[in-house]
Amino acid sequence: MKKKIEQIIPQPAAPGMVGDGFRVFNYIPGESVPQQRISPFLMLDFNAEVEFPPSTHLRGVDVHPHKGFETVTIAYKGSVAHHDSAGNSGTINPGDVQWMTAGAGILHKEYHEQEYAKRGGPFEMVQLWVNLPKKDKGTAPHYQAITAEQMGKIDLPDHQGVVNVIAGVYNGIKGPAQTYSPVNVFDIKLKKGAATHTSLPADHNTAILLINGSATINDQKAPEHSFVLFANEGETIDITANEDSVLLVLSGEPLNEPIASYGPFVMNTQSEIIESIREFQSGKFGVLE
Repeated sequence: MKKKIEQIIPQPAAPGMVGDGFRVFNYIPGESVPQQRISPFLMLDFNAEVEFPPSTHLRGVDVHPHKGFETVTIAYKGSVAHHDSAGNSGTINPGDVQWMTAGAGILHKEYHEQEYAKRGGPFEMVQLWVNLPKKDKGTAPHYQAITAEQMGKIDLPDHQGVVNVIAGVYNGIKGPAQTYSPVNVFDIKLKKGAATHTSLPADHNTAILLINGSATINDQKAPEHSFVLFANEGETIDITANEDSVLLVLSGEPLNEPIASYGPFVMNTQSEIIESIREFQSGKFGVLE
């Protein structure tokens, strides 16, 4: 049985800036997609393709804390560098994914990679926040730096497309990301007229973001930059590209736990949020210049 489409949400009216380096359209949370409705996903910011001019200034987001969830940065165009208070650093290039588990708390900063900033050019990214179950919110912070070469891959016949499996399983091919609850994240690239299909659990909260191009999904046309939200009915998803297209498929088992959030802190109760703020203010998350 095909998954029922609950609604196709158009691109938000206007983008916002995150720091001075990320021009994003926010899809989660929103009136149509509150956090509990799309659990375990907490936030989705889409930096639709934008041209940044050459600069000696490294645009980005300065030092900020995270606690209680994971950040997933997916690079399509451009490059992002990052540092954290545990001494980790790295660069995310096109096709790569950085999966950061903030867990018990960390300081972080992310900015345009130096060589990309010098030459400028197209920039296209997604940042996704994935909630941690209550039992795992105190886990030690750590990273999964997943390169394009490490993705699970399904090549469509006649070079008509590819499915990059970041997390979970797509038609028997497993992605490299380790997750704390059942989550699927698929990056799908299709030539015009190409088709693919998969099955996902009926009870998973499931959505597709049209990064580039338009597609027909379960017999409904979804325009570029729209967000397709599925009802929790049915399992099968059929996708046919109406033009060369890139789609991001998200699916996850709902945590069914309370969500208390305040900026970069996501816990289960307000008292835990207050405690998180105190930990941050007292320096428990470390130091980052």
